[in-house]
Amino acid sequence: MLHSVSDIDASEALTERQQAVLDAALRLLVEEGDNLTMTAVARRASCSKETLYKWFGDRDGLLTATVQWQASKVRVAPVDRKGLDLASLTASLERFASDWLRVISSDTSIALNRVAVGHAGSGKDDLGAIVLQNGRFALARRLKPVLEAGREAGLLVFDDAETAFRSFFGLVGRDVQIRLLLGDRLELTEAAIGGDAVRATQQFLALYGAKTGPHGPRAG
Repeated sequence: MLHSVSDIDASEALTERQQAVLDAALRLLVEEGDNLTMTAVARRASCSKETLYKWFGDRDGLLTATVQWQASKVRVAPVDRKGLDLASLTASLERFASDWLRVISSDTSIALNRVAVGHAGSGKDDLGAIVLQNGRFALARRLKPVLEAGREAGLLVFDDAETAFRSFFGLVGRDVQIRLLLGDRLELTEAAIGGDAVRATQQFLALYGAKTGPHGPRAG
């Protein structure tokens, strides 16, 4: 696997050819689920197994890179800590929310998460842990600095960044992911995703946004 690549810059470190291989792996997960093998990926991506082992190490390494590649599609708009204002903070949160909803509602993410849930505690491999570490936990590591920048700028008030992140994550995802995993034919249009992202961000700001009171900023 790409051992030297962090979860944040993994997408930038991948070549176009490697990205195409990971896209092929994701398509195979949708079609075959548990039956994903290095041989099948090599055949679908028109490359050798030796190349896969060189790039990703082993099957777990390939799965890790695949999860990282999928998670990299959820972008966090950079913010200027010195000049951060409510508009730029809001835009960054909305972009994160819309990207995440777009990713989790894709066939590839649904298939990947179903396989990961099926493997959790089964001893088959570490896919559940891989998805947690390179999916949800990686997203938290990306967004927390934005939340902390908002706190430093006096725009947000919270004691613990993890708690604030979980609140935002919950407001964005609601019951969408579990419904999709259970087979609900929930269709998220671009308009619906955009509306949900705006709504979740406004709800989060209502909970954690700083308001000016008689004694200065206070939690919303």
